[in-house]
Amino acid sequence: MAETGKEARTIIHNGDVFVDNKVVKDTSYPVGLFDTLHIPKEKKCYRMVPVKSGLKLIEIGERESNVKIVRINDKTILKGKKIQLNFSDGKNVLTDSSDYKVGDCVLLELPSLKILKLIKLKAGTKGIVVKGASSGKIGTVKNVKSGSITQPSKVACNLEGEDEEILKERFFLLGEDKPLITVSGTHGQ
Repeated sequence: MAETGKEARTIIHNGDVFVDNKVVKDTSYPVGLFDTLHIPKEKKCYRMVPVKSGLKLIEIGERESNVKIVRINDKTILKGKKIQLNFSDGKNVLTDSSDYKVGDCVLLELPSLKILKLIKLKAGTKGIVVKGASSGKIGTVKNVKSGSITQPSKVACNLEGEDEEILKERFFLLGEDKPLITVSGTHGQ
């Protein structure tokens, strides 16, 4: 690995770094929530996960670097009855299915953006808090409280043994019974 900024820039400019399984040669390219970072020459893969103090890279297996969870932030209906899903990381996918709802999450295959699994926002689903005092805590959804004009939607959940209400926009779903991606060891660091 690089020990100086100059070495790091050289490694990146040479195309030896992949973000979400795409070559990145721009040293100012942002790495965001649940993005994967792959350095083939070092045989190392990482995922950006939330912790109490912000975001942190954790090491993952090479096989897991091919998938990522994103939240559906918006849906757009296009000509020909196609539906465009707009994701939390800025990516978009076209689909014919109307099963996808805003607030649900999907497991994407990288870099093809093929949807592997839909994770619905419902009672019993596992998720992680991505912002705020409880950032990095994993919990189970108890119910979803609809918002109003003055109040945002909230998710009532059990976070590590404590019942809490988290803003819906700060809660990312990870899987129905267990997390579909590695986010372990993230809280309190």
